[in-house]
Amino acid sequence: MSLSIELELKQNVLLVRLSGELDHHTADHLRTKITDTLEQEPITHLILNLENLSFMDSSGLGVILGRYKQVRNSGGEMVVCAVSPAIERLFDMSGLFKIIRFEPSEQNALQKLGVA
Repeated sequence: MSLSIELELKQNVLLVRLSGELDHHTADHLRTKITDTLEQEPITHLILNLENLSFMDSSGLGVILGRYKQVRNSGGEMVVCAVSPAIERLFDMSGLFKIIRFEPSEQNALQKLGVA
């Protein structure tokens, strides 16, 4: 299975919806797509909706951590939302939820960033 990436701009927030598998085969494509958009648009915050993400490995965690640093360095915030139990366990084990905000839904994430 591959990775489907949907990007949507809402004011100064980049909303990224992922479907499929985020692994070493698809991580570079995601990294490039998000980084290019962050550099071309006036974006402050980043929301990752992982509701339809069926699998993620350490390559995916690396991409997410790198984009977190990129957004934080420009004064923004990253929010991860709608995570499946398997992906949530991976985030917990990696410690990413200690630095990245988690919200139960996309709507909650948008509200926390003042966009909804």
